[in-house]
Amino acid sequence: MAEAVTATARQATVGDSEFDRDTALTRRAPGVYDIDLSAGWTIISAVNGGYLLAVLGRALADALPHGDPFTISAHYLTASQPGPAVVRTDVVRTGRTLSTGQASLLQYDEQGDEVERIRVLASYGDLDSLPDDVRTTAKPPAIPPIDQCFGPEDGPAPVDGSSALTERLMLKLDPSTLGWALGQPSGRGEMRAWFGLKDGRDPDPLSLLLAVDALPPTAFEIGLRGWVPTVELTVHVRCRPAPGPLRVSLVTRNLAGGFLEEDAEVWDSADRLVAQSRQLARVRLG
Repeated sequence: MAEAVTATARQATVGDSEFDRDTALTRRAPGVYDIDLSAGWTIISAVNGGYLLAVLGRALADALPHGDPFTISAHYLTASQPGPAVVRTDVVRTGRTLSTGQASLLQYDEQGDEVERIRVLASYGDLDSLPDDVRTTAKPPAIPPIDQCFGPEDGPAPVDGSSALTERLMLKLDPSTLGWALGQPSGRGEMRAWFGLKDGRDPDPLSLLLAVDALPPTAFEIGLRGWVPTVELTVHVRCRPAPGPLRVSLVTRNLAGGFLEEDAEVWDSADRLVAQSRQLARVRLG
């Protein structure tokens, strides 16, 4: 059944996908890019942080001499809205194997003044040039087959406008992390799922920036509900993912002072750890 789901979904290709179209930028001048942030990547009215990181990641791939993100750290300053935005990039350093740049995404307020939404610092390289030597104690998450997991389509009908993001994803959640959906959160702060793009586009380094921030927040399994806005998110891309669905595991071990950390691992169909991330997020208590 899992093989059938994957096969029927595989339609779009890298460069010819809704994800690629909605993260595409127009270069206005060297280091300056225009984009219309799509409402298709929102939850309620908030633009997803992983989608925004992919937008900035694509701009830096164009601005820097290297094309693959190795590490990218983002600070989310103000909430982004669907609509026009400007991305400004600066090249900090270029080297033979790594180049470093920074970028900011800005939108306009009601008075027409620029408001900075996100600022990132990133190092880029060539993932295909990395050695094959892997020494790790990490293991892929134990997730049931896709046909034994559950997606948004298996739950009640969403509120209008609340599920634009999930409508663009192939997201199948591990039943053992779905207690929150039944009113019985486990309290463990874990979330695991199969992940892909709905149109079947295979994963690449830029889509990994989306994958780490596309699952329901671990706060739900701790017993909290509501928006969990990201304050800071750092992603390490470890290698180019193989074709096929990804497995994403999120874990939170500490919630204190109204903030929690969320650690993510992303594994590809070849059982390789292709991305890791940590984010700090704010939660609303009570």
